[in-house]
Amino acid sequence: MIGNPSYPTYQVFLAVGIAMALVLAAMPLFIRLMRHEGFGQQIRADGPQRHLVKQGTPTMGGVVILGSMVLTCALMARWSPDLICAVVVTLATGSLGLLDDIESVAHERSLGLTPSQKMAGLVLISVAFCLVAVNVCGISPDVRFPGGLHIDLGVLSTQFSVGANTISIPWLYLAFVFLLMAGLSNAVNLTDGLDGLAGGTVLITMLVLAAVAFSYDEINLAIFAGAIAGACAGFLWFNCYPATIFMGDTGSLALGAALAALAVLTKTEVTSLVMGGLYVAEALSVMIQVVSFKTTGKRVFLMAPLHHHFEKLGWNETKVVFRFWIISAIFAAVGFALYFQLG
Repeated sequence: MIGNPSYPTYQVFLAVGIAMALVLAAMPLFIRLMRHEGFGQQIRADGPQRHLVKQGTPTMGGVVILGSMVLTCALMARWSPDLICAVVVTLATGSLGLLDDIESVAHERSLGLTPSQKMAGLVLISVAFCLVAVNVCGISPDVRFPGGLHIDLGVLSTQFSVGANTISIPWLYLAFVFLLMAGLSNAVNLTDGLDGLAGGTVLITMLVLAAVAFSYDEINLAIFAGAIAGACAGFLWFNCYPATIFMGDTGSLALGAALAALAVLTKTEVTSLVMGGLYVAEALSVMIQVVSFKTTGKRVFLMAPLHHHFEKLGWNETKVVFRFWIISAIFAAVGFALYFQLG
């Protein structure tokens, strides 16, 4: 471990800096490798026409983000059960995204894995994560709301013994964690549609979650969140408009899963949805658009997800990204304030 554990704030800020430096050092080599191998982003044909110039831009930058996060955690943190759980679920979801990216590049289409294949992977990952969080990390299967309201989702549980250990399966909480993890993973994935948008908003949200973990006295999780924030900051150097690398599903799915993992491990499932309110809005815009078109034949938005709607209104890409960063910061600040109202 680098640094002095007696100064945990120093540890967290140092983790941010180390992760950022690692990405800044490794990304140029990775970009050249992706160009050499021909691993370029496939742009959806029904998207904004101005995005077609991005066809072939190197992708899978999430590999460098995740690698830098792991190395930073190895240097700065102690491998507690909570940290191991968060890192493993992030890497597992990133691996699912990597398969999706490889499938997309190999077949030169923007879709990658089928929705059922993605969902099956997310089910396995979220179920395994929830069981480990409850039975190994000691996370209580309840949901806490600002104002002190608790909802116990462990009322419908099955216990069985494995040797000297008792394993609990809280069925309702299991379903809730799946919805949270699948929802946030796909929401961040939907948000990753403009240069710098997902990276910048995840940077903001992760800094706030690092503060939450720190106040929760989970220094290792604070370092984990700080490492992701730093890696996203380094990534933005290359991903800002016009981007020379995209994070791909490797990055976006993994970062969404990391948000969900931190929410569960710090017992901030509800307030984390407020902190990540922009992702919720992006996902809701897609659902509203689909339901409206299928039921009435009309579209509510000019194009979904939400950021494309504002592009269609005439906002340029940079204006959309910067204004969405501001909105993300507002959501994060409100969620952080509500965190202190948890019972």
